[in-house]
Amino acid sequence: MPRDKAADQLKDFKTNQKFTESDKITTLEGAPIGDKTNSVTVGPRGPLLLQDVQYIEELAHFDRERIPERVVHAKGAGAFGYFEVTSTEIMKYTKAKLFNKVGKKTDVAVRFSTVGGESGSADTVRDPRGFAVKFYTEEGNWDLVGNNTPIFFIRDPILFPSFIHTQKRNPQTHLKDPDMFWDFISLRPETTHQVAFLFSDRGIPDGYRHMNGYGSHTFKLVNDKNEAHYVKFHFKVDQKIKNLDVKKAAELSGSDPDYSIRDLYNAIENKDYPSWTLKVQIMTFAQAEKFKFNPFDLTKVWPHKEYPLIEVGKMVLNRNPKNYHAEVEQMAYNPSTMIPGIEASPDKMLQGRLFSYPDTHRHRLGANYPSLPVNKARCPVMHPTNRDGPMVSDDNQSNLPNYWPNSFLNAKTHKEYTEHTYKLPASDVARHESSSTEDNYSQVTDFWTNVLNAEEKERLVSNIAGHVVNAQPFIQERVIGNFTKVHKDCGEGIRRHLKKLDSNL
Repeated sequence: MPRDKAADQLKDFKTNQKFTESDKITTLEGAPIGDKTNSVTVGPRGPLLLQDVQYIEELAHFDRERIPERVVHAKGAGAFGYFEVTSTEIMKYTKAKLFNKVGKKTDVAVRFSTVGGESGSADTVRDPRGFAVKFYTEEGNWDLVGNNTPIFFIRDPILFPSFIHTQKRNPQTHLKDPDMFWDFISLRPETTHQVAFLFSDRGIPDGYRHMNGYGSHTFKLVNDKNEAHYVKFHFKVDQKIKNLDVKKAAELSGSDPDYSIRDLYNAIENKDYPSWTLKVQIMTFAQAEKFKFNPFDLTKVWPHKEYPLIEVGKMVLNRNPKNYHAEVEQMAYNPSTMIPGIEASPDKMLQGRLFSYPDTHRHRLGANYPSLPVNKARCPVMHPTNRDGPMVSDDNQSNLPNYWPNSFLNAKTHKEYTEHTYKLPASDVARHESSSTEDNYSQVTDFWTNVLNAEEKERLVSNIAGHVVNAQPFIQERVIGNFTKVHKDCGEGIRRHLKKLDSNL
């Protein structure tokens, strides 16, 4: 069987290494080690001694070498490259300097992932894929943290923990539970759009190189005249979209569960660099106020005919991580990490993520996660008030005063970086119900009627039936009812396949 670049990593290391036999193996503190394969014992058969500091260092560090797994997006692949501006038309809408010149390049770090599975799960399961990009700009880092879908299951972040629990394991059986999954899905009809996408052909991408990426949320762009517009970001894949059929995906789950990680690594090592074209949709505030649906609803897309895509630039990935833990496992992406000219919108899910993402990184990596090398800004950082805490890996802001304001630091804030000011309509402060008032089906109907061909429709209803068949009958009926509201043929197709599956049991 031929060996690929991933399989030959150690062979390539040996060929290219710069170490010689005169170089010394050391302790973590740099002291040379004379023997790294034998513990200190009282005689060849006697007990170990506590004075064997090298043994203590080996085991104590080993006991602590795992950091907490991500709650979602636990398994993923990372790569590095650059973003190059191909059009400055976006500068009409934003003062962000990374877009201000055709040909300008900005370093990026990208992490792709599956969403629901644990770190050891298979790459080829039916699941959304994470698509997170960190831009190391001259004005600080900008994280665009999205998925391979332009939509999501829910529109209110208070439901997010419950939704993710249904994707994880039953608290008693510790098994994935179709009743949990479909009970929640069918009780929340706003999930219908994303579920239709998930169980379509695009629900199982053929690796990370053959899928689009989306910022998904609505964001706000602000230009140098302090004029604001709403925006959606789209990464359109240049390699062409490719998906795996159900049978092939199942085979790979057993034979090569790391298929997507391997595919990305080998493509980059073989200099077949994957790329995506960044495009945006723009909406004015006036258009947003009069739009036919809530433009900040994450379960819906903006129609391209009304809000056409505008090209911005191209992202190319041309370097694999040198060490997975340091450069991928410790990557931390936050929707709250923005730069001047890019701000948050009233999107409820985005508002919730502004808190939850940095909060989980503080738990998982520690309060100083922004100073880890892969997360550290490439421009000067001056933050006089935040100091100390576990895992300080830089100079801890050196000798800067640690309070603000102060009379000693020759630096100041600048009003031109103040966030855009806008008015909100007078509204009641309350827990506003959205599921019963928003349109949950018309865009899914359009997807069914105008996007899918006959074969794709048949695979969609077959995929849904093949999964929901393991849920209880009353849940199945609720699912059929929701998809019948999309289109009667969709609901009937699911029922037809369920009957066929039931007859075969």
